[in-house]
Amino acid sequence: MTRGNVIQFGFIVLALGGVGYWAFIALGFNSQSAGIAAEAALVLGVLVWTASYLFRVVTGKMTFAEQRKRYIQAYEELTTAELKARFESLSQDEQIRLMEEIETEKISTDESID
Repeated sequence: MTRGNVIQFGFIVLALGGVGYWAFIALGFNSQSAGIAAEAALVLGVLVWTASYLFRVVTGKMTFAEQRKRYIQAYEELTTAELKARFESLSQDEQIRLMEEIETEKISTDESID
């Protein structure tokens, strides 16, 4: 969220407080009760919003995390498709040689881990 968005959000909350105040006045509340009710509604709204944010943090459903998961999945699909296309474009002999190289590389890696 940018600094400008935070300022806009602050003005929106301020405006909601004023609208709420006048809505409670229209419902027949006296001035003091309308102010308290509007303030209570704003505090309740902020608490619900904060709780929903914390819930998204705990469950990992944050916007950035979701975007990152989608990006990684799309990248892996693209990379897999590209590698598959390159492998299939090789001749049969080149494919066999490549598979043998991969197998020997895997064996040497496994031995170095032990």
